[in-house]
Amino acid sequence: MALGAWLEDSELLRHAQLGKDLIFVLATALALFMLLRHNHQRHTEYLLQDTAQRTELRMLSQFRESIIDTAHVWINVLDEHGRVTVWNQAAERITGYGRDEVLNHHKIWEWLYPDPGYRAQVYSKVDDMLARDQVVSGFESRIRAKDGTFKIITWNSGRLYDEQGKINGLIAIGRDITEHKRAEKALVERERQLATLMANLPGMAYRCHDEPLWTMAFVSQGCRRLTGYDPEEFINNRCLSFAAIIHDDDREQVASEVALAQAEGRPFAIEYRIRHQDGHDVWVWEQGQAAEIDGTHFLEGILIDISERKRMEQTLEQMAIRDPLTGLYNRRELEQQLDAELVTARRYQHTVGLLWIDVDHFKSVNDRFGHLAGDAVLRQLSSLLQEQVRTADYIARYGGEELAIVLPESDTQEALQMAERLCDTVARTPMQIPEHTPINITISVGVATYPTHAATTKALFQAVDQAMYAAKQQGRNRVLLATPAPTNDCHPPESPA
Repeated sequence: MALGAWLEDSELLRHAQLGKDLIFVLATALALFMLLRHNHQRHTEYLLQDTAQRTELRMLSQFRESIIDTAHVWINVLDEHGRVTVWNQAAERITGYGRDEVLNHHKIWEWLYPDPGYRAQVYSKVDDMLARDQVVSGFESRIRAKDGTFKIITWNSGRLYDEQGKINGLIAIGRDITEHKRAEKALVERERQLATLMANLPGMAYRCHDEPLWTMAFVSQGCRRLTGYDPEEFINNRCLSFAAIIHDDDREQVASEVALAQAEGRPFAIEYRIRHQDGHDVWVWEQGQAAEIDGTHFLEGILIDISERKRMEQTLEQMAIRDPLTGLYNRRELEQQLDAELVTARRYQHTVGLLWIDVDHFKSVNDRFGHLAGDAVLRQLSSLLQEQVRTADYIARYGGEELAIVLPESDTQEALQMAERLCDTVARTPMQIPEHTPINITISVGVATYPTHAATTKALFQAVDQAMYAAKQQGRNRVLLATPAPTNDCHPPESPA
């Protein structure tokens, strides 16, 4: 091969290096070319005189000692026989081989490129480039240093000519880019990991301008799954702004939370609803923070779909306050609701009505048809009562077949009218029994009001329970108004079946 006699697997450095290293490489190459060869045009014009040649050699020696040896890049020169004639300190530092080990022979290339196959590839690449009388630029090769470590070198290389224009050597300038390559590889890996994370994020990542429309500058592909819209539809508000899909009832809260977090210099975390393209609401959890990029203020963060979690929370919340059989409020919630209503009634001087309902002869229903039939009757009764009361009224299952209804802002007369209507409606409505003929049931109802019959929750419970118990004693299927409660507050006693 043409270069095999004087070059053994040279590794070429990239031509376009950054900063002062690039400037130095170009300047060094130009200086060496000027000092070690004459181009063809100048050669045809004149030959150097002996004095000029000696001056040139002296200048080269000074240049080598003051510039080449102290350079931060690897510089070596080969003669026409492939022997190393210049091997600077950077070459020693990068390879681990001293100048005395490599000068005037080409064994160094076998040391640096111990694999014959790889060494032949480098020979072939360099030979191909230099055969066309071109400056080699940005050629990368992998060397093995004296300590056994491998390094990546990028090369710039070119021919040297004598006074007659014949090739008499090669200059090569190399730069160790091992760390740069390692960083490059790490960056590629981080980008791959980020792309994988973005693709599998159960939501979307974003960067938007810090303004009311939330104008998006970047939206991940998860946007389509979360919102039903393509990411590009939000970029620069091409089709709509992100703020437009935030639920109307939540938009003000979101803006307020973000502004507060920015004022306090902390990230924000919010839960709110967005409107999916198909019209249904999606609960999202968002975490983000403010960022300034090139003088522009942005918000950056992620949104994750939490709709399923919200559904579970709502289910658990309903289980905590609702009776599982009838769907009515449970005893604990009834007491809390009544407490709250009495606080409001005292503040605004309102009245509050309370009805206490017991199913007459309910035990006989269970004994005759079984407990499943009794459960069916309670469910139907609960639905019937819910159809008859106002939206503001609270119906609860206190226990067994006992039900209670809180009537906010209802006086004694209104409470009595409601009780009479319910008692009559239940008596006239047949209850369906699985695999049996429908049956009719009746209820006994006690009525009490705040503040007429009691001033506290406990006292009101006691008064209305006693009224219901009296209604059962007087023949059932009737409504009875309570008498003033005793002074000592206590829980209502157990009522008869």
